[in-house]
Amino acid sequence: MSSILMKGVIRNGRVEVAEPINLPDGSEVTIIGHAHGKFPGLSDNDRPMTPSEIAATLAAMDKVEPFDMTDEERASADAWERKVNDYTLANLDRGIEDVFP
Repeated sequence: MSSILMKGVIRNGRVEVAEPINLPDGSEVTIIGHAHGKFPGLSDNDRPMTPSEIAATLAAMDKVEPFDMTDEERASADAWERKVNDYTLANLDRGIEDVFP
């Protein structure tokens, strides 16, 4: 599957582009639109962050204190990570079969 990025405008409910698109008739396309810098239909979590939101997030991240663990906590976390990884590897095929029956 290839991607094409083009700008267009909506006129009378249809997308108009400046130049022809070289795709066969009946090709499916996905159109992601935005108007005046807004992203209608998307929740706040689905839209790109604004520059001020990025700055606020970075400032908040700078305030996060380092997370220190005891050796016992680190060993427990490492054991849990190994358990999760082992489960994931053991069930990879099952997941693929569920997606592609």
